[in-house]
Amino acid sequence: DLVKDLNKAYADEWLAFYLYWYMAQTVSGRGYEDMQEYLEKIAKDELEHAQELADLITKLGGMPIANPMELEKNANYPYMMPPKNTADINRIIRIVTEAEAGAIDVYNKLAKKTMGKDNVTYQLVTHILSEEVTHEEMFENLLER
Repeated sequence: DLVKDLNKAYADEWLAFYLYWYMAQTVSGRGYEDMQEYLEKIAKDELEHAQELADLITKLGGMPIANPMELEKNANYPYMMPPKNTADINRIIRIVTEAEAGAIDVYNKLAKKTMGKDNVTYQLVTHILSEEVTHEEMFENLLER
């Protein structure tokens, strides 16, 4: 059951990585360089989360999802499409903020499930949770500007 939940989070991280990486490659318009830098940094964080989850899944005796075609089907949330207008920075920020809110919800549930029962998993999910909260706050602050 825990490995299944971790695999769902693993799928989420791959989808988030690809979304942020893709938007970093295609963002345009005024001030796009800053947004590109933010998106690239977070894409790297999301990929790191996927790596950490894959390592934990294998340590727990499971196997991370091998087929990329299975990622969206096994994720907690569907893939969020990037905006068609690559210069719509506010839409990009809203997409990222919504994605981060979903991740925060997933990791909060995993933290509650493992607290006091599985310290290794608890430590990893709270570490990832803190990074997801930081990402969300960073983009919420950009939206307020």
